Amino acid sequence: MNRRYKLKCVTCGRVYEPEDVEYTCPQCGKRFGTLEVMYNYDEVRLKRSDLSKEGDIWQFLPLLPLPEDCYKVSLRVGGTPLYSFKDLGKKFGLGDLLIKYDGGNPTGSYKDRATIVAIAKAYEKGFDTIYCASTGNAASSLAGLSAPTDLKTYIFLPAKAPIAKISQLFVYGARAITIDGNYDTAFDISMKIGEEEGWYSRNSAINPYLLEGKKTGAMEIVIQNDWNVPDFVMVGVGDGTVISSIYKGFFDLYMIGLIDRIPRIIGVQAEGADAVKRTFEGGEPFKPQDVVAKTVADSISVGKPRDVIKACKYVKRSGGFFITVSDEEILMSVKELAEETGIFAEPAGAVPYAGMKKLVKRGFFEKEDTVCLVVTGNGLKDIKAVEKFVDLKPVEPDIERVREVIKEYEDKFQDQWKENEC
Repeated sequence: MNRRYKLKCVTCGRVYEPEDVEYTCPQCGKRFGTLEVMYNYDEVRLKRSDLSKEGDIWQFLPLLPLPEDCYKVSLRVGGTPLYSFKDLGKKFGLGDLLIKYDGGNPTGSYKDRATIVAIAKAYEKGFDTIYCASTGNAASSLAGLSAPTDLKTYIFLPAKAPIAKISQLFVYGARAITIDGNYDTAFDISMKIGEEEGWYSRNSAINPYLLEGKKTGAMEIVIQNDWNVPDFVMVGVGDGTVISSIYKGFFDLYMIGLIDRIPRIIGVQAEGADAVKRTFEGGEPFKPQDVVAKTVADSISVGKPRDVIKACKYVKRSGGFFITVSDEEILMSVKELAEETGIFAEPAGAVPYAGMKKLVKRGFFEKEDTVCLVVTGNGLKDIKAVEKFVDLKPVEPDIERVREVIKEYEDKFQDQWKENEC
């Protein structure tokens, strides 16, 4: 019997010992039977003074489902920056605008938080091979963090995943299998092969432990904001695990008495991949409403979300909701976010910024609200998506012609400044 934590089905509420079940509730199945890790919070010994703004993911070990002597990858994960853009926040009528930027993790995305736990679990359970299905970020994360280990790594991904993410897999030496289909097809195939071969799954929605790694991003937001809880946290949504983890991170800190409230959590989806939003708006009991996903934001291009039940339940508990944004709004947000903050996000990472702007236009926020945007991936992950902003026009090697181009730039930006002032 494990005294530290148990596994609870999000649908039927059955409670399992960790050794009794591997991934999902056998009664409710893989879609409805996703499990949540519930700790014996009375026995968690963790104080504010134990946690540092500069600490990495391992400072949260008392609230992770791992033994103290667990395997720790050699690369540093977590401890990514939280930026405050007060002036930009005032421009939008907010008290403060915070951005949690996870593009600085070893492979450039939030997914490293899940992978580090998956690798530790694979070692704990005695597996020699680990696998996942991914549109790119989870794939490159698993490939990169497992590279210094002796684990064999198999990656299943859609052939249309961004070339920058695919390239990472081959550089890291992973066994990459590109499926001529979408993410959902790759996911189903990976699960079938993984089960037949007896490999350990790093598929987030199926494996309950991976959310526990991802929740540390939410915990860092509070610590790095001097223990002040934001009023709202906004994040892009695909499979549903990241947004679920945001709630779980705040919930765990609340349960051990380190914070006194949980922020409202708002999920932002692409209009062409809005399965979680549709499910949420269908009301309880939540029933998955799948779609054929199509969006420029490949990391959240999921038509059959596997963690949809948990995501909907957690967001509702927080008092939050889901909204959608168009592909055009997403791409413009990549550029505007970079120009305004210096943060270059991949399309899925810029989605919460697009969602925030939409809610500002609706007059949703109050003047003193603090809004935190979770930017989950580095913009270099998907350069092709923003190629339309590239304007390379060679200038003749003539000083006067170069001066003319400089004047054209100055006139252009002066006009833009006047438009913004209006």
